[in-house]
Amino acid sequence: MSGSAGLNKIIRNLKPDQENVRNREIMDSIRYAGLIQQALLPSSQLMKKILQDYFILFRPKAFVSGDFYLITRKNSQTYIVAADATGHGVPGALMSILGISFLNDVIKTDSTGMASRILNKLREKVMEALNQTGDFNESKDGMDLSLCIINQDKSCLQFSGANIPLYIIRDNALMEIKPDKMPVGIHAVPEETFKNNSIEIRKNDRIYMFSDGYPDQFGGLKNKKFKYGPFKKLLIDIHQKKMYEQHIILQETIENWMGENEQIDDILVMGFIIT
Repeated sequence: MSGSAGLNKIIRNLKPDQENVRNREIMDSIRYAGLIQQALLPSSQLMKKILQDYFILFRPKAFVSGDFYLITRKNSQTYIVAADATGHGVPGALMSILGISFLNDVIKTDSTGMASRILNKLREKVMEALNQTGDFNESKDGMDLSLCIINQDKSCLQFSGANIPLYIIRDNALMEIKPDKMPVGIHAVPEETFKNNSIEIRKNDRIYMFSDGYPDQFGGLKNKKFKYGPFKKLLIDIHQKKMYEQHIILQETIENWMGENEQIDDILVMGFIIT
């Protein structure tokens, strides 16, 4: 065997091991990034302190997620966010970390207390950070998002949405509060201000916030999307159960629906009761 042939054989023998090592290092890094992202999300202790009775079904497609949620309190108002950043996995996680950081900053510095103003300001920060000017060839990254601001002293809920609606169940009926059909980020049409919806809330109202991961999941006998109609019906059917029971049912339902299919996107569903 010639020297070059022997060397090539050694390289071929080493390559799979080197590839395995490289893959392990990448996966370890992604897992660690997932821990960092998890640390940025509100803790269960904080959620329970502010919302009291709630659930969160959070199923990233990978170790890191483009979906995220946020809850904070400022003065007499509670701010709750469910968001779906562009992509999933590492690209989605990078966008979600940007979103969490920007949202915390916007809420902290906002003096209006208006949901629509917060989304408008968040969009400005996202577009500035991503250098989005409207050029045809530039990135269209951004996020879909729903924001609730609850003032229980006034029995009022503000909602502003970017492609994600809000569901309120009261007296066994589901009310859908429509979002604006534009993302937080650059859009195909000129940016307009987000609408500010003000809704009177009552004790025992059930509020649901989510990303599109649950209704868009493929499965079932015909391998089709779960869809929003059955999603709404499921929420109506279970809304009077305890929050932890609703979490279990939602999780088991989507797992059974998915079957052997791959999870196609991050999944986020949040529910809480007005106390």
